Amino acid sequence: MDEEFWEGCRQGRYLLFRCTTCDHAVWPAGGCPRHGLAPMVWKEATGQGRLHSWTVVHQRYANSFADPPPNVAVVELDEGPLVHSTVLGAARLELGMRLEVFFEDIGQGVVLPVFRPTAQEGESTGPG
Repeated sequence: MDEEFWEGCRQGRYLLFRCTTCDHAVWPAGGCPRHGLAPMVWKEATGQGRLHSWTVVHQRYANSFADPPPNVAVVELDEGPLVHSTVLGAARLELGMRLEVFFEDIGQGVVLPVFRPTAQEGESTGPG
């Protein structure tokens, strides 16, 4: 069901599952909470949102963890859904900061959507 999402990431496109009746976006992919069994389709999203919450992982579970320690973020997309990801390129994280998606190729055909501060936010939070 989610292969189209991952193919979109490989193409540099952030997709959300949307109801064909009301265009409501849901994540993870599932049914529309308003229209139950209405058909759903993948549509391109803005990839923009705000930092809703985050935590920093200080315990190293793998040698591949880099410094600074990684974060696990909850991003509230402009389209509404909350998604889990990582925020890179920020000197510090602040609730409500504007974020945009970019795509990180981690090899073997896997491209992950991660977030970074928008240019405007980057100016206020400093380089990361």
